[in-house]
Amino acid sequence: MLIRLLRTHLGPYRKPITALVLLQLLQTSASLYLPTLNADIIDNGVVNGDTGYILRFGALMLGVSLVQLVCNVGAVYYGARTAAALGRDVRAAVFDRVQSFSARELGQFGAPSLITRTTNDVQQVQMLTLMTFTLMVSAPIMCVGGIAMALSLDVKLSGVLLAVVPVLGLAVGAIVFRTRPLFRQMQDRLDTVNRVLREQITGNRVIRAFVRDGYEEERFRTANSDLTGVSLASGKLLALMFPTVIVVVNISSVAVIWFGAMRVDSNGMEIGQLTAFLAYLMQIVMSVMMATFMFMMVPRAEVCAERIQEVLDTESSVVPPAEPVRKLLRRGQLELRGADFRYPGAEAPVLRGVDLVARPGETTAVIGSTGSGKSTLLGLVPRLFDATGGDVLVDGEDVRRLDPELLAKTVGMVPQKPYLFSGTVASNLRYGRPDATDEELWHALEVAQAKEFVSELQGGLDAPISQGGTNVSGGQRQRLAIARTLVQQPEIYLFDDSFSALDYATDAALRSALSRETEEATVVIVAQRVSTIRDADRIIVLDAGQVVGEGRHHELMAGNETYREIVLSQLTEAEAA
Repeated sequence: MLIRLLRTHLGPYRKPITALVLLQLLQTSASLYLPTLNADIIDNGVVNGDTGYILRFGALMLGVSLVQLVCNVGAVYYGARTAAALGRDVRAAVFDRVQSFSARELGQFGAPSLITRTTNDVQQVQMLTLMTFTLMVSAPIMCVGGIAMALSLDVKLSGVLLAVVPVLGLAVGAIVFRTRPLFRQMQDRLDTVNRVLREQITGNRVIRAFVRDGYEEERFRTANSDLTGVSLASGKLLALMFPTVIVVVNISSVAVIWFGAMRVDSNGMEIGQLTAFLAYLMQIVMSVMMATFMFMMVPRAEVCAERIQEVLDTESSVVPPAEPVRKLLRRGQLELRGADFRYPGAEAPVLRGVDLVARPGETTAVIGSTGSGKSTLLGLVPRLFDATGGDVLVDGEDVRRLDPELLAKTVGMVPQKPYLFSGTVASNLRYGRPDATDEELWHALEVAQAKEFVSELQGGLDAPISQGGTNVSGGQRQRLAIARTLVQQPEIYLFDDSFSALDYATDAALRSALSRETEEATVVIVAQRVSTIRDADRIIVLDAGQVVGEGRHHELMAGNETYREIVLSQLTEAEAA
């Protein structure tokens, strides 16, 4: 998966990668040439006392060192830029794919995991790429070149290398093999920590209300300890790597000096050649150490790449049409014909054979017990998820054939849990229609019964809104969400229990103003509160995902037992009448 991910996203950067490889080749070649020059200075200059030779070749060494420095700086520059570009592109690809997900895929992965994959996982792959460009490209060149140069100096002494390189390779391979599954566990445990932390921050009020601080602290401590335990286990294995390399290096250095001294004593090689051979041995070992450092990062980056690719390979169950319909008659009629919806792997469908017609100028209400599928029914219209059976039609066209932008302009939905984005009141209200004027924003706020409290905010329309709208109350959030949909001016309004946080007086005033504002539009309201929907033109009663009643309030009170039970659980017989 790692190779596949890198091949896909590094394709556009072939030119800088080529320049980087050439610079690394020059830099490594210069590094390999320096010990030979040093050997010449010792054997031909120092031993013979030739100062001119020493100065000439010393100047040449300085020039080669300068070339090495310039090439190294250039390679790091291109490597850093390319790695940063890779991280940017992968994050953008993951973000784009997540944006295409329906509620089904979002629930499959979960928000904490998607955040970790987009940030931490991408960072691990980016870091590996940077280290590859700055270290790993030069490591094999230096290793092979060092072996070749050592063989050119003394073939017999090079026999030491036959023992050193395989031992290092086996030791590093064994450690890497053991750490890979631990890195998979580490990323999963990091997901768990993020999930627990997200729940505790989001549910802080509930935790404090029920005095569950101790319980939540224990939950986080457990998740944190699990992550720490896996991190320590992998860290202990990786801690063996450098000591192992250093031990092998020191033993091989002693062996080279021991056997090299005997070769010098028998006039088989010069002192300078022995010095150069030691330098090449160190370069070979340094290249192995660089590769070792890379191997420490590869297992975790590979696991992260698998998790990233898992997101990129997941296709949304809500697929844009190949030949979208880009124009409607703009009547705003909504119709469901035998609509079914079943979650993957669920034993029973959430919705079964739902038939519904909502016409312009009418208010259609949907009511039912908790879990009857009311919110799911509304979610089928803007394609938060697609029906697994039957049809959902807007102006006679299946929503699966409509252009997504056209569907978004035609259908406006106020969700059950209204969400506001960090910014200002105005930026949130203009979310569905960026060109809306201030006058239109104030009008929408007036209809939504939010004008008074927005006027009292410091800055008015420019008053800051925190992420999720946490700096305003639940009722204010609902009213701002309703105003945001009114600014959009869609043909079909969907209200998913959008008045639950309002008091009865505000609810009544809002519905009265809303009826005038949407008198030519199609309005569908899902509500638990009977008073909110009793005056609707048509009431649909859902029970266990099926339509069990349809009509006006008085008709259903007289002939539908399910509706009657819901009403009498909230109102007295006299109030219901």
